[in-house]
Amino acid sequence: MFWFLLITMVVVVAAVTLAVVGGGDSEVLPEVAPEQLVDPLPTARPVDRADVEALRLPVAVRGYRMADVDDVLVRLGAELDERDARIADLEDALAGAVAEGHGEDDRS
Repeated sequence: MFWFLLITMVVVVAAVTLAVVGGGDSEVLPEVAPEQLVDPLPTARPVDRADVEALRLPVAVRGYRMADVDDVLVRLGAELDERDARIADLEDALAGAVAEGHGEDDRS
C-alpha cells in the first residue's frame, strides 16, 4: 500500500510539473492586468441608493483593494456632505419663510 501511494504521488507531482513548465510555446502563466475599479458612480447626478447597491469593488489577494475602497468612501462622504449642506440651506429657507408668514398673519 505504501509503494502504491508513493508511486501515485510521484506521478501526480510529475504531471503537475510537466503541465506548468512544459506548456509548449505559450507562457507558463499569461500576464493578466490587475483588476481596477472603474468608477460606476454617476458624475452628472447625485448618488442614490441603487448606485451604492450596484457598486462592486474589485477583489485583491487579501480582500478588497484599500485604495479603491478609500476612493469610493471619500466620494460618498463628499456627496453626503453636499446633501447635508443643501438640507441645512433648505431648512433655513423654510424656517425663514415660515417666520415671515407668521409675521404677515400678525399684521392682518
